[in-house]
Amino acid sequence: MSGRRAHGTALPAWVVLAGVVAVVLVGLVVGPVRTAAHGSRTTARAATPSGPSTPAPRSSPPVATAPAPPTAQAADDCDPAASYAPVGPLPAPGAMPAGSTMARIAARGRLVVGTSGDKPLLAARDPRTGDLTGIDIDLARAVAAAILGDPAKVEFRTIPYAARERALLDGQVDLVAHSMTMTCDRWRRIAFSSEYFRDGQRLLVRTDSPAREVEDLRGQRVCVARGTTTIDNLRRFPGVVVVPVDDAADCLVLLQRAEVDAVTSNEIVLLGYQLQDPYTRIVGRELSDEPRGLAVRPQEVDLVRFVNGVLERLRADGGLARIVSARLAPLGRPVVVRPPTYGRQP
Repeated sequence: MSGRRAHGTALPAWVVLAGVVAVVLVGLVVGPVRTAAHGSRTTARAATPSGPSTPAPRSSPPVATAPAPPTAQAADDCDPAASYAPVGPLPAPGAMPAGSTMARIAARGRLVVGTSGDKPLLAARDPRTGDLTGIDIDLARAVAAAILGDPAKVEFRTIPYAARERALLDGQVDLVAHSMTMTCDRWRRIAFSSEYFRDGQRLLVRTDSPAREVEDLRGQRVCVARGTTTIDNLRRFPGVVVVPVDDAADCLVLLQRAEVDAVTSNEIVLLGYQLQDPYTRIVGRELSDEPRGLAVRPQEVDLVRFVNGVLERLRADGGLARIVSARLAPLGRPVVVRPPTYGRQP
């Protein structure tokens, strides 16, 4: 029995010793394998979004090399006065290309134009006849005549400054003739004809005002229309109290009531107000250089090219100079008709 007990005791001891050795060996081998496998998975996950071998960065070109669409040009390479060049001679009135924007207007029987009704020299009611007159009105009639054969076949809808883009984009009007400044920012939303007039922003004050420049108006109230480039320009001058209104004509009333100290707008607008009130004067340097164009919906490039063809014809036969001169020459202002700038692509 003792021999069997000794044999029985010796056998478990060997087995136990062998088991311990096996466990140690397995621990040395299996442990590093699991660690390496775990580390490999972690590295792979980390490399997926940021590793240099990821294919997406190699296939994506640098943003700077991608050409911007013409209606969203970067500020440093955008010429706001550049429009779409006319294509070939103008079609005869009543013979607009099938399917074109002009054909749709012709089928309706009238051109619908958004404009102002309170800007002498540009677009204002003649108190004797009630008819709208001015540079913008004459140009709109020229476009109507080119499409429909009759300058009277135009419906004018007076809209405030801030509603010009919305009226156009909502389809309320075919084009806007509202002394609208061509800017790169606006080109992102709408399109423009070539420029037909250019001037800059100045100030209108009462004749007894000591102000000579915008800096003299620090702490004083300056009236300006909403939705214009002039309000953005005015805010560049600290200390000036900006008084925004919906219609620019309201500014003249506020100035006459001494509720504001000055009005700011483009010079041709202020010249019209000065004609209405001789107890005002225009002062200050030009605060901007602003080309004006007729505004069109961005997708209707065919209409833009057509309008540019009309403007080209007016430049060639002296019609544009006569339209501008009829308003500015009596005021002793020079009349400058600038050549158009083209190069924009749809």
